[in-house]
Amino acid sequence: MALSGISREAPVLIAGPTASGKSALAMDLAVRDGRVVVNADALQVYDCWRILTARPSIADEATLPHALYGMVQRDAPWSVGHWLRAVSGLLDRPLVIVGGTGLYFSALTEGLAEVPEVPPEVRAEADARRAAEGFAGMLAELDSATKARIDRANGARVQRAWEVLRATGRGLADWQADTGAPMVPLARAEVLVIRPDVDWLNARIDSRFDMMMAEGALEEVRAELPYWDPARPSSRAIGAPELVAFLRGETGLDAAVAAAKLASRQYAKRQRTWFRSRMKLWREFAVS
Repeated sequence: MALSGISREAPVLIAGPTASGKSALAMDLAVRDGRVVVNADALQVYDCWRILTARPSIADEATLPHALYGMVQRDAPWSVGHWLRAVSGLLDRPLVIVGGTGLYFSALTEGLAEVPEVPPEVRAEADARRAAEGFAGMLAELDSATKARIDRANGARVQRAWEVLRATGRGLADWQADTGAPMVPLARAEVLVIRPDVDWLNARIDSRFDMMMAEGALEEVRAELPYWDPARPSSRAIGAPELVAFLRGETGLDAAVAAAKLASRQYAKRQRTWFRSRMKLWREFAVS
């Protein structure tokens, strides 16, 4: 599908795995239609990461209007609910919303359940369990409906579901059954998902990480090292834990880079799985 086949009037939503070329497509549409490029990536919101999360460059941000990039501090609370409220203030202008966080797009087009905030003491209990035993114990304690709905390979999602159950006595799936009306229904938007060839994408992921290293990714992580806390959501930037391990003398640089590339490919696989299962009504956009 060429750009000519994409609406000039409706909001455009572009989902795709990491390194799939979705940001370039969004910028092309922004130039064509005078749109604001809106971030739908849970890690590109943090101000401490630009290179490692492939945020738009300073030059790109100066050339075209961008929103919701690099506007959250490393230790600030941030969730899909925060993102959705931020997007709601932008809907009066032409937008192209682009990213790889499937949960953001689901909340935007399907609605979001108003789950109560988890008390700090419950989060601390969950963090302690994660550190001591991993996520298996928390997963085992979830209700069957929630187990069937969440990505059980995603530790952050498992912990979040356990925290909600512990804090409220209701499973996350039960809360989600009370979901309100979507902010941008699918029928009112142009929704595109990029599903690239896996070998092509893996090669792109590897070459892009080499480019990130050349552009200063290691120095970016070094600057973050004094504040490093692996429990923070901001610390889930792909490649950050691996480069932190190198900077702490726990591994060599070549091994850290190889591990970061592997983590990126695994992340892309999880994204593709989400898109296949949750975005069946989205139009596929071919890249090569």
